[in-house]
Amino acid sequence: MGSSMQQMMGYIRKAVTDYQMLSDGDKVAVGVSGGKDSVVLLAGLAGVRRYLGVDFQLEAVTLDNGFAGTPMDYSPLQELCRQLGVGYTLKRTEIGSIIFDVRQEENPCSLCARMRRGCLHDTAKALGCNKIALGHHFDDAVETFMMNLFNEGRIGCFSPVTYLSRKDVTVIRPLIYAPEKEIRSAQRKAGLPVVKSACPVDGCTNRQWTKEFLAKMEKEHKGITNRIFGAMKRGHISGW
Repeated sequence: MGSSMQQMMGYIRKAVTDYQMLSDGDKVAVGVSGGKDSVVLLAGLAGVRRYLGVDFQLEAVTLDNGFAGTPMDYSPLQELCRQLGVGYTLKRTEIGSIIFDVRQEENPCSLCARMRRGCLHDTAKALGCNKIALGHHFDDAVETFMMNLFNEGRIGCFSPVTYLSRKDVTVIRPLIYAPEKEIRSAQRKAGLPVVKSACPVDGCTNRQWTKEFLAKMEKEHKGITNRIFGAMKRGHISGW
């Protein structure tokens, strides 16, 4: 597994404990897009099963957006799941063509996220899962907080645990304490497969701008990202 994967499992264990993310009998659908965050989340959750003292099951779910009308090859993820002893479900969707061809969206990211969310929730329910684990990490949380502040003038962020009453599922984010660069290093050292997104707007979004802004701030004011995260935890933001 290697030390950096051990570290990831430590972060997961702390988040799961601090926010009571898992209980005996849980069946958890892990959203595995093929990016580094989701494969590290999957491997980390499979790893902590052994020593967390909670009896839970895992199911990996991949949604293919069908960008450019071509099905993506997710066989490396399927093989990873086989090695981890986790069930794997691949759902092919038309999301890509709806957003880019039919709707020709101005802001494709928010519609895509909404459609993927709906599809993931439905797939998780069909698999009999009561929880959904997403790969949002420490940096995602700070970026989201800053985007809400800069773009909408509001204080807020996604919660580590969110109960969705309409679907009767709970969304958990076990990587909430894990910094992105450590996730990247863990993925490389553990040799976990990554399936690159075929999204046409990948890397040129508002989030990318925020990511670069924070990286620049971090260079000039060491520790600023940690301080923002600390403020979020202390600031009575819903669910934190």
